Amino acid sequence: MAKLLITDDSATARMIIQRCIEVLGWDKCEFLHAADGVAALEIVVKQQVDLIITDIVMPVMDGRVLLKRIKVSPKLNHIPVFVISSLANPAMEKEMIQFGVDRLIYKPVSPPKLLEALEATLGKDFREK
Repeated sequence: MAKLLITDDSATARMIIQRCIEVLGWDKCEFLHAADGVAALEIVVKQQVDLIITDIVMPVMDGRVLLKRIKVSPKLNHIPVFVISSLANPAMEKEMIQFGVDRLIYKPVSPPKLLEALEATLGKDFREK
């Protein structure tokens, strides 16, 4: 069973993202939740995660730092990371690409946006894993 980690300081945003993914037929996945980057790192260090979806603006550790820490770690850098943001600007996009983001998705999150990102990054058959 695939494990997807959703990291956002808003419990409502985490549930919306999860529900969008479930509606797409990815409901057999195990969903893990974290309210900030520190909690997310604790999860990925302890258990295998197949995908991380994270917001950028969060307390304690934001999505930028989380992405950097994951992508510089030889034990974690294989994990695809999607960044979800309402901050649409070229400088931020360039920074995320330099850090190794797999997908940058702008809010509002919707099933079609997530479907395209999931299938392009993980493959159409991944949901059956």
